[in-house]
Amino acid sequence: MSYQILTVETKNDLLWIGFGKYEKKSMTTFTKETLEELKKAILEATEMDKKKAVKGLVFFSHKPGVFLAGVDISVINGLKSEAEALRALDEAHAIFNALDDLKMPTVALVDGICLGGGLELSLACKKIFISDNPKTALGLPEVMLGVLPGFGGTYRLPKKVGLTTAMDMILTGRQIKGKNALKMGLADAMLPTERMQELAKTYLLEKKTGKKKSMKEEVEKQVVDNFLTRKIIFQKAREKVLETSKGFYPAPLKILEVLESGATKNRSDYLSIEAEAFAELSQSVQSKNLQHIFFLTDNSKKLDNKDQLKSIRRGAVLGAGVMGGGIAWLFAQSNQAPLMKDLTPEALELGLKQASQNFSGAVKRKRMSEDDFNRKMRSIEPTLNFESFKSADLVVEAVVENMDIKKKVFAEVETFVKPDCLLTSNTSSLSVEEMSKALKDPTRFAGLHFFNPVNKMPLVEIITHERVSKETIDTLVKWVLDVKKTPIVVKDGPGFLVNRILAPYLNEAAYLLEEGVSVEALDEAALNFGMPMGPCRLMDEIGLDVCVKVGKIMHDGLGERALPSSLSTKLFEAKLLGKKNNKGFYLYDDKGKVMGRNLELTKLLPAKKIRKDEMEIQMRLFLPMVNEAAYIFADKIVDKAATVDVGMIYGTGFPPFRGGLCKWADQEGLDQIAERLNNFSKEVSSERYQMAPFLSMMINDKKKFYDL
Repeated sequence: MSYQILTVETKNDLLWIGFGKYEKKSMTTFTKETLEELKKAILEATEMDKKKAVKGLVFFSHKPGVFLAGVDISVINGLKSEAEALRALDEAHAIFNALDDLKMPTVALVDGICLGGGLELSLACKKIFISDNPKTALGLPEVMLGVLPGFGGTYRLPKKVGLTTAMDMILTGRQIKGKNALKMGLADAMLPTERMQELAKTYLLEKKTGKKKSMKEEVEKQVVDNFLTRKIIFQKAREKVLETSKGFYPAPLKILEVLESGATKNRSDYLSIEAEAFAELSQSVQSKNLQHIFFLTDNSKKLDNKDQLKSIRRGAVLGAGVMGGGIAWLFAQSNQAPLMKDLTPEALELGLKQASQNFSGAVKRKRMSEDDFNRKMRSIEPTLNFESFKSADLVVEAVVENMDIKKKVFAEVETFVKPDCLLTSNTSSLSVEEMSKALKDPTRFAGLHFFNPVNKMPLVEIITHERVSKETIDTLVKWVLDVKKTPIVVKDGPGFLVNRILAPYLNEAAYLLEEGVSVEALDEAALNFGMPMGPCRLMDEIGLDVCVKVGKIMHDGLGERALPSSLSTKLFEAKLLGKKNNKGFYLYDDKGKVMGRNLELTKLLPAKKIRKDEMEIQMRLFLPMVNEAAYIFADKIVDKAATVDVGMIYGTGFPPFRGGLCKWADQEGLDQIAERLNNFSKEVSSERYQMAPFLSMMINDKKKFYDL
């Protein structure tokens, strides 16, 4: 038989099936064509098995560091109906079952990434051998796309590692590193990366009596086999899923339903249940939106000329506060030996403390060794002067949000760095265009806005201005990708993209509080919409002093529609700053944990509380964001709805299952949004709810945000 995608050959009495030799993409995935060739290869293997023409079958990848990254998302996205999904899964199950039924020994040689369909293929083999490559990781991440493993993963994984371990893997989508995979029984052996294929035959044909079940495994089997205890396990799992997902995501509950209802079924009946569940989920709005986000994120990480751009070898941070320490941590985490400058040893100590806390979290979670912790912390060089800055490739300024101070700092640092060193500001709201005027060479300067905390927030805004070079922006995009963050490129303007759209949300929350809506009702409404935290909690996280400062900047730049509520100023004057001084809308302990409502607020809020419909509160909060997005398009801050949605999802936690702010608005209907805006304009505020002319134009032209 001839193959164009797979390699299939007999060597050393084994049949070798290889992936990825002819694929140009960095990740090897299952496409329709790959599955068709796999079907052909398994048929060939079945004939050889009957004739005993070979002693075993080995799957491997020609791409170092990637076994199989799963099914190409476009395949799932292309399923237009449940019936079409069922047909596709029936064909896939037939292939994987035929592999499962081979009498000869079969093995997957996993070197690097092995996810989704790649792991399901491996589970259909009798053995899984992994490499000692630190990049080796196995997982079933389908839940993150709003579906479940559809190639038999929910059936075979519990048989391999036990029900409770499998349940955790499938519900979280987490990836299991090599040593842990071996320890938990997911892998049968770990081999040296360079000698995997050489040793495969010896290990595959080894006649072992089988691993004796540990006491823990025996106990788990007895527990799971008992109907009542199994029922309790699934009930507890459902309660936990509902607590974390709040019912917004149907996939985890469907996964539990499949695992429970299929627990006593034979393979054929079980896989029918799995296929029907996958088909149903694949057509859900939530899954379509999560797939949409995958494509948005994937596209934001593409850079055509990446190989032609210089790499950042050493970074430098100006300002050693919480943010400066976080940025220094990011440089150190990426082995870029950062400099960190401030005016006093005490300030530098604070920055080092922040970086240390970030690394300590990784040590605590066993994602970093103590040796790595010490090595990376030593790589951060604190300094009180600019002498060492001549070695820096990228400088990030993170000093106080004051234009005059920032200009002075840039004028000074420019005299110490080499000509090709990039200079950036971590400003959250000040004009990058204005800042660039302090530099002799503004072509190498841009905004580089991180979100706090740096170690957890995935987004970085790259802000352009009129005189910045394309090479500078491209190099910054490359660097953001290299340090494992998600970049969006936006033009200069008040609040840029994320803070500009977030500002009316927080401002309207303050107005609602002034009207008599309770803190609890407000935060609960946002949580029930799908936000990770309510606006009051978020203002505490940001800091009420920062909210006041940004509110003034937005009002100065955008006019009366951004008129700040007086409440933020009252809180600031009462020294209720939020988490940074342990009291704002809520009280906090020294570790930042919420201790309850702050009763000091009582004298600053209306004594008489009013009840509003939760839907009304949600529309009051989110419609101004949609309206501001329309203004942003009119001002040409961005030109794609995708940029807005990536920014709002990764910068503010806008609910992923809604597909992003613009996607949600398109699905709600822009005409419906306009009608609600007009109603609020009459009933609440004609300035804050005045419909953006650009939004009105889109409605008249029968266009959506994603038509732009």
